[in-house]
Amino acid sequence: MLTTSELADHLSVSRQVIYDLRHKGEGPRGIHVGKELRYRISDVRDWLETRADPMPKGAGDAR
Repeated sequence: MLTTSELADHLSVSRQVIYDLRHKGEGPRGIHVGKELRYRISDVRDWLETRADPMPKGAGDAR
């Protein structure tokens, strides 16, 4: 599990970006542990996958 700071470092963004995304309902799922938020690595991976740009048409056809 990652802290908010660890997640922000992993994504190369500030902690405020993570807080802003969560406030807008667009961030990864978090779990409250006491006063702290923690993020499951699997939830972060799933969240990132939903934000990925689709592969351009024909990109896999290069030979």
